[in-house]
Amino acid sequence: MKADLHCCAVSADADLELMVRVYDAPERPSRSAFQRDRERIVQARAFRRLAGKTQVFTSRASDHFRSRLTHTIEVMQIARSVAEALGLNQDLAETLALVHDIGHPPFGHAGERALDECLKRHGLRFDHNLHALRIVEHFEQRYASHRGLNLTLGVREGIIKHSRDYSEDQYPELAPYLLDKRPPLEAQIIDLADEIAYLTADLDDGVESGMLEIDHIRANVDILANCYTLVKREHPGVEAKFLFNEALQLMQNVLTDDLIATTLANTRAIGATCLDEVRDHPARLATFSPLAESQRMQEKRYLYDTLYTCDALSLEHDKAEEVVTTLFNFWVAWPQELPSGYVEEIETEGLARVVADYIAGMTDSFILLQYAQVKRTVRR
Repeated sequence: MKADLHCCAVSADADLELMVRVYDAPERPSRSAFQRDRERIVQARAFRRLAGKTQVFTSRASDHFRSRLTHTIEVMQIARSVAEALGLNQDLAETLALVHDIGHPPFGHAGERALDECLKRHGLRFDHNLHALRIVEHFEQRYASHRGLNLTLGVREGIIKHSRDYSEDQYPELAPYLLDKRPPLEAQIIDLADEIAYLTADLDDGVESGMLEIDHIRANVDILANCYTLVKREHPGVEAKFLFNEALQLMQNVLTDDLIATTLANTRAIGATCLDEVRDHPARLATFSPLAESQRMQEKRYLYDTLYTCDALSLEHDKAEEVVTTLFNFWVAWPQELPSGYVEEIETEGLARVVADYIAGMTDSFILLQYAQVKRTVRR
């Protein structure tokens, strides 16, 4: 499928404002603004650390399970193919996919929940989208004249708004990011490309781990069952694990094609001819069809009931909570034990936020080393 929504895409003709940076930067005729942003993100230290952060299973269990980085690459592949099919700006979509998880702390969603609970006690919250913005605007230091990566407004807006909407009343500091308007289609497709990637990958890793069984998935996940039946019909007598692999690929393609077709239909239905009309529409235009959405929700519930909350992962989640909470409490009580650069931030950012920032930047292996050291310190 090849559609053309170029008139609704972010491009030099569509909205030059989204290519503006906070600080002046020399132009590069050989590369677009979003290509340069992509390179800045890939070269960032926070991006490299995604290789050491949990997606669902820790890398200590197997080198074959997805990390936060390999998941990000899979999201990027899907997002770029959707953007290409819809005639959108592929460079912006790819860049947003690469940066969409850069704000996640160690230990996956369990680590994020634990950090959020710690901050609640201080009247604060942890939001990985907003933390990602802090990373690219403040923490990354690669330039002599300013802090941050100096990304375009379009990428910074997409970091915040790709997966949810924020109210200007609650988040006045985000006012420059057009909170009263929908994000461009390039940003809207990222959250759904993320869904497609992890729905496919988590079934794969679940079976690889031995926590899920192919027959049980087929009995409870309709979209996978349908794909498996089609693959089995084409490849009779082939071993189940290979049929399952083929079915996963087909399922990913089915969901991707549905996202493309439904987004195209939604955009044409409102007669959108420019980016402003996408922005002003009361709802997001990038969606799944009702059938695909129901199948997505069925699989999501299945994964939650059978994998994410299983005993083995629950033990890992409990450990994550213990590690994050112990370290957070230790550094709040003993801020002088923080690295000097973080101590300097306390006056402007506040102690609790600075401690959360330090923890959020850690990989799984580094936070475990810090936990072991703190436990030894406390025992002394």
